[in-house]
Amino acid sequence: MPVITTIDDLKRLHERRVPRMFYDYAESGSWTEQTFRDNTSDFARIRLRQKVAVDMSGRSTASKMIGQDVAMPVALAPVGLTGMQHADGEIKAAQAAAAFGVPFTLSTMSINSIEDVAEATDKPFWFQLYTMKDADYVRRLIERARAAKCSALVITLDLQILGQRHKDLKNGLSAPPKLTPKTVANLLTKWSWGIGMLGAKRRHFGNIVGHVQGVSDTAALGAWTAEQFDLTLDWNKIAKLMEMWDGKVILKGILDPEDAKMAAKLGADAIIVSNHGGRQLDGALSSIRMLRPILDAVGGETEVHLDSGIRSGQDVLKALAMGAKGTMIGRAFVYGLGAMGRKGVETALSVIHKELDTTMALCGETDVNDLGRHNLLIPDDFEGRWQA
Repeated sequence: MPVITTIDDLKRLHERRVPRMFYDYAESGSWTEQTFRDNTSDFARIRLRQKVAVDMSGRSTASKMIGQDVAMPVALAPVGLTGMQHADGEIKAAQAAAAFGVPFTLSTMSINSIEDVAEATDKPFWFQLYTMKDADYVRRLIERARAAKCSALVITLDLQILGQRHKDLKNGLSAPPKLTPKTVANLLTKWSWGIGMLGAKRRHFGNIVGHVQGVSDTAALGAWTAEQFDLTLDWNKIAKLMEMWDGKVILKGILDPEDAKMAAKLGADAIIVSNHGGRQLDGALSSIRMLRPILDAVGGETEVHLDSGIRSGQDVLKALAMGAKGTMIGRAFVYGLGAMGRKGVETALSVIHKELDTTMALCGETDVNDLGRHNLLIPDDFEGRWQA
């Protein structure tokens, strides 16, 4: 076992141990992948101000996200098919997050169901909702999340239609994987993954199969999913979903100041500045570039979080110093999960925490809540206004 000191170390193990279609699902964007690349490269353009002769003792990364105590302002983002990265992946990731003291968000398109995760954990988790045409299914899904005592509903707004994800199409992405000559050849090289999956609690979408009439196998599931994303989603429907939930609501997928204003007007407890990890609108600006315009637009009316592009504790620090109240990691924890299961997720969180804590100290800060733009060196053109 190599010494793990960075998220990239976990990424290399993830690629070796997980079937190609599921590695590509995590490590890819839509169309040309321009936005996918910009999400990380734009973080690298922001530099840090070093401070010396500061008492660095007694440091704390503890904070709050939507009123919930967190060991650091990082939540595990909703990632579909997590249970295909490692057997019982959602359960293992949720357990790792709970042990570390950060929120876990379960995706609608998870392999383990809401009930599976609730049964295997002793702390509340967040549930992410995709809006579907089947209103009765959506209503029952919300009721199931409430019965599982989920502490927040995360409504994803940027997937009314699927982005052009060429690698997923070429790989024939499915859960479980379809046994073609190409996939069988690849699976034969991933024997440890296969052995684990033989003992997995589930190998299909646990929140859907068995909960939708007529959907009992992979073929029926694919047909149902393909036509279910709600093209008619608007702010009125979002308001009704928030009313139906009647609890903490986070709106995910905000990348425009006007949309941020609408989300705040509806009373969202938080919004997530996100471009879906570069997997939806290719050519959109990176999340970190859009953070400041969105913060200016909402003016403190709602809590602002950020995801897309975070691969280190330094990225977390930069987002917080730019004004975000919290962050979410997706690929960073998925690399760990695919590499080493629950231990890998715990390792990913430990790596990010160590990097956040050390960088905070070298920037002359002892409390994560005191981070601000005074800790950063931002290029002159970074927040320039683009011509609309």
